[in-house]
Amino acid sequence: MKKPCVLCAVVLFAVSSYSQETKPGSDKPEFKAEFPKEVVQESKHTVTIDGKSVSYTAIAGNLLLKEENGKPKANIFFVAYTKEGTTDLSKRPITFSFNGGPGSSSVWLHLGVLGPRRVELDDNGFPLPPPYRLIDNDYSILDVTDLCFIDPVTTGYSRAVPGEDDRQYHGAQEDVQSVGEFIRLFTTRYKRWPSPKFLIGESYGTTRAAGLSGFLQQNEGMYLNGIMLISSILNFETAEFDPGNDLPFILYVPSYTATAWYHKKLGADLQANLQTTLQASEAFARGEYASALMQGDSLSDADRKSVAEKFAKFTGVSQDFVERSNLRLTLGRFTKELMRNEHRTVGRLDSRFIGIDQDSAGENPDYDPSYAAIIGPFTATLNNYVRADLKYESDLPYEILTGRVYPWSFKNDENRYYDVAQTLRNAMTQNQNLKVFVASGFYDLATPYFATKYTFNHLGLDASMRNHVSMDFFEAGHMMYINKPSLMQLKKDLANFINASTSH
Repeated sequence: MKKPCVLCAVVLFAVSSYSQETKPGSDKPEFKAEFPKEVVQESKHTVTIDGKSVSYTAIAGNLLLKEENGKPKANIFFVAYTKEGTTDLSKRPITFSFNGGPGSSSVWLHLGVLGPRRVELDDNGFPLPPPYRLIDNDYSILDVTDLCFIDPVTTGYSRAVPGEDDRQYHGAQEDVQSVGEFIRLFTTRYKRWPSPKFLIGESYGTTRAAGLSGFLQQNEGMYLNGIMLISSILNFETAEFDPGNDLPFILYVPSYTATAWYHKKLGADLQANLQTTLQASEAFARGEYASALMQGDSLSDADRKSVAEKFAKFTGVSQDFVERSNLRLTLGRFTKELMRNEHRTVGRLDSRFIGIDQDSAGENPDYDPSYAAIIGPFTATLNNYVRADLKYESDLPYEILTGRVYPWSFKNDENRYYDVAQTLRNAMTQNQNLKVFVASGFYDLATPYFATKYTFNHLGLDASMRNHVSMDFFEAGHMMYINKPSLMQLKKDLANFINASTSH
């Protein structure tokens, strides 16, 4: 007799429903919102990964977060995949995945790298003409771990229930608590407490993952085997171009260099080899350039000109522009300036992408061409995939990346830069079996790779535990996996990390 899937559940479809009541003396009915019911849809599929056939069960559904008295609070949409034939859950890992924003659904990691289906792009990650389609993902990690993709409240199909305010979930601490509660409930409901457990987050999802590393240990007693951070930001001081905060100006320089190298804006000596050039750029950024910024207005005119000349050499912009910017190039200034003479801009998420603004004046680009290139393919394929393949029906808009979560609350961390690096350090220190893998793209101008290096070099881990953190770097952007060579390498990295973190 075939063993039932560990994620099987009763199918009760009703994402949201309404009842009609007629007021006495009125012909006009009132609409009264009812609490949504928990719904799951199960389907069976097969995919070939690394040349081997993998049969799996897909579950698309929602779980209700409730108070202890049973009152529903929020409706969380998820998609889960489990490999068929698993007889011992203690040997089968489960990985919980989410993206960032804040305000992003889980679609990017889901249909970009991890899941059994992925968006078809060209090998460099550039979109094909519409209509867009999904293809089997030969590089999914479903062969080594089960997967659960989580959409936080107000993203995807996830919403607060009628009568509850979505805004109570729109904050750093509140977000960690609600996602952590979902993970506990899912783990309990589907009997995954014995399984090795992993988190994987991208962008602000890495912030969430670090926060969860502490929350799950302290509040739920759930110890993780590993955390995978894609395009990481744990310390927001590294990315906020505020007056008086010189740190991001320093940490962005190597990413500016990589961008200029890609668009062939550097001198012949620096165009010769990217890795050699990045090493030189890093040395300049943390050395002579950092020293110059530390001196502020006391920097001599001669030294100012010397630093401006070298900065221009490493970034492809003019020395005059560097000097007029007081040696400090914000992200907006750089992405607008690098190709200004060609009336072009470069992307923020992925600086390989080129945009066309209304004009070439001003400081900031009109839009991010790298985001504009991927939002269409991922939106169209997700909306079709959920209904056509996963058999989940909802008339709600699937919020791919929404502004409805703003203003995002940092109420417990106001008047300082938000930083969860120490939360991760504490979790790793208290759970000394917890490993961390970090992936960064050289052309990522949203979460620059040198800032990630800085954050982990300042984590304060005991020397005996520093090898618990591993990193890899890619010639791609924020979503490095849209570039096929990077996708192939990332799959190897993630699979090796999961296998190493579960071996005894």
